[in-house]
Amino acid sequence: PNTLMLVISLLVAGIFSGIVGIAIGIPALRLRGDYLGIITLGFGEVIRVFLNNIKSVTGGAQGFTGIPRIANFDNVFWITVIVVGILYTLTHSRQGRAIISIREDEIAAEAMGINLFKHKLMSFTIGSIIAGVGGALLGHLMGTIDPLMFRFLMTFNILLIVVLGGIGSITGTVISAVVVTILMEYLRILDGNIN
Repeated sequence: PNTLMLVISLLVAGIFSGIVGIAIGIPALRLRGDYLGIITLGFGEVIRVFLNNIKSVTGGAQGFTGIPRIANFDNVFWITVIVVGILYTLTHSRQGRAIISIREDEIAAEAMGINLFKHKLMSFTIGSIIAGVGGALLGHLMGTIDPLMFRFLMTFNILLIVVLGGIGSITGTVISAVVVTILMEYLRILDGNIN
């Protein structure tokens, strides 16, 4: 029953996040470059503050508590393997090559007949779905979700992982995520020993 509940919650979180990703992506993806990054960071902060202020649904600053702790290392590991496999398959598909060409040079990709908006929205939505699944796993691992967990520092950590791993490199990003996570925990232990 716990595995079924976890799978259902991951599916619901992924679908809901995908819908929100589409709703945000349609207006945001008309922008390019730095402006796109700024507006997505802005949307993240707006959503965090909004969720922090609707106490009746999300618990406000206290957060959403009482989530069953049914995720463990095994669940997270195998779901990560599945997600990485899906991303690897997508990267080596026709759609993935179109997305990579847009990343490299939008003007050249458009000149080759690639629909920029369609492929950007697809990649934005896939990223939203994966983030939703990750958030559901986090909730079921911690037993609670509160808006303070998703401050700008988390966005910075994710960007740090991507940049250190190499933009566009799945293997590098996975290795970088492991290294950064271990370093963050080690630094947290050092901070506790110093104080």
